[in-house]
Amino acid sequence: MTVYRDYTRARIGWFFGLTGLQLGLLAAAVLPVAWSISKQDWAAVGLSILLWGLLFGVVAVPVRGRSMTGWITSTVSLAAGTLAGWTRFRARATTGQARPQEQEQADLPGILASVVIHEGPPTGHSHRRVALIQNHSTRTWAVTASIVHPGLGMAEAEDREVYGQGLTELLDAAVRAELACEVIFMVRTVPEDGAERADWVRRHRTGNAPAQVTAINDDLHESLTAATVRTEQYVTVVVPESRLGKVAREYGGGVNGRARALYAAIAEVESHLRGGLGVSSVEWLTSPQLAQACRTGFAPGDRATIIDALAASQTDDDVCTDVPWEMAGPSGADAAVRHYSHDAWNSVSSTIKLPVKGAAMGALAPVLSAHQDGERRSFMVCYPLVPPGRADRQSANSEFGADLGQSLRVAARMKQRTKDVDESEKVRRLESKLARGNSLTVPYAVATVTVPKTVRAAEAGRRLDSSIRRAGFAPLRLDLAHDVAFAASVVPMGISLTRKAG
Repeated sequence: MTVYRDYTRARIGWFFGLTGLQLGLLAAAVLPVAWSISKQDWAAVGLSILLWGLLFGVVAVPVRGRSMTGWITSTVSLAAGTLAGWTRFRARATTGQARPQEQEQADLPGILASVVIHEGPPTGHSHRRVALIQNHSTRTWAVTASIVHPGLGMAEAEDREVYGQGLTELLDAAVRAELACEVIFMVRTVPEDGAERADWVRRHRTGNAPAQVTAINDDLHESLTAATVRTEQYVTVVVPESRLGKVAREYGGGVNGRARALYAAIAEVESHLRGGLGVSSVEWLTSPQLAQACRTGFAPGDRATIIDALAASQTDDDVCTDVPWEMAGPSGADAAVRHYSHDAWNSVSSTIKLPVKGAAMGALAPVLSAHQDGERRSFMVCYPLVPPGRADRQSANSEFGADLGQSLRVAARMKQRTKDVDESEKVRRLESKLARGNSLTVPYAVATVTVPKTVRAAEAGRRLDSSIRRAGFAPLRLDLAHDVAFAASVVPMGISLTRKAG
């Protein structure tokens, strides 16, 4: 089994685990204590020490994986947004205020509100007009593809090694191209609704079949449908406007110029997907296909109606099979503290902490296993691509911090813990890999469970956390940010947790 464990923390404090900013704040807060001692004002000394301890807890002590400062900021922001009505979304179509369909502004909630969908120029032998996702708030462009992969469940160790090497080559090539900033993989397991089989049976069943055979066939269909899930896989390439705009000038500028530059980038990505990663099918989504993926992300139960419409359109040309972007989102959505509510569904999201013993390829499979009827599981793995110059600086700073921390512990005659020694060795191995031409990425994963509102969201969240622990990882519930996590891990539109709105 292929296991990877050669990863390090994103930031290493160079003074007993503290960063320079944390150390500076705590050192400045010591000055009032020293001033009170020099004045022999012992009451002020006690009060200053108490305030310093409170500042230390806020700045340096993590609470459930986050700093107290982050918790306070997020809580205040959510409370202010709730009072102002910003966390509540109502679609314009529900109030009869939908825009003309010629406008491509999608009516989506929260972080997706600034997304605009453009249709690129025809490309390929089929002249497909690939959907270009422009996010005004983050100043990025993205293109999404639906892929088919045989999976890792039955793969041999040699095949897993090849897939891992193929992913490395894909990321290295993307870094060398100096265009894409992120590559996002997303997997959704959707409860099987049996829409395709129902349509097939309706078209092929004859009226002279024995009633007993028909009843047995229907019973088998019902039981197998309830125990079956459908897997949807997507890959999204995200490009910042600061890089794309420069390249697009060579293609004439404008949306068409950016589209041609993106086509060149995704052609290279597709070659790596079909090669080392073993993907058997890559289909870059058009605007109608992306709208369907967006709508089924918010409302998993709507997929059956879309399939029925596609089947009816084969005999009736007047049947509309497209999902307008004005209706691709939810009719209503509310961001709560412990879950995200959208239409008749609730979603709970958790990030995944990499284990110290390493992560095996395919270990996330238990996360996708649904445990209740109507439950939908999904996760995304994002690979932010670090430019070579910044990667060298980060690696040098991490190595300096590890060496300085080790020297301070030796000078203070502190025992060298195995954890600290292993972390220092990992940092040095990272520096060696970068020196030999490898690229640096800081991947992270977000898993989401979506259940009907008839099921308690807290119970579904506990089942998700249990599945993550069973896979060998540690879950971290994304309280106060479930809406952003849902958009990143369920809707394949290039949403990321690492980029901030400009």
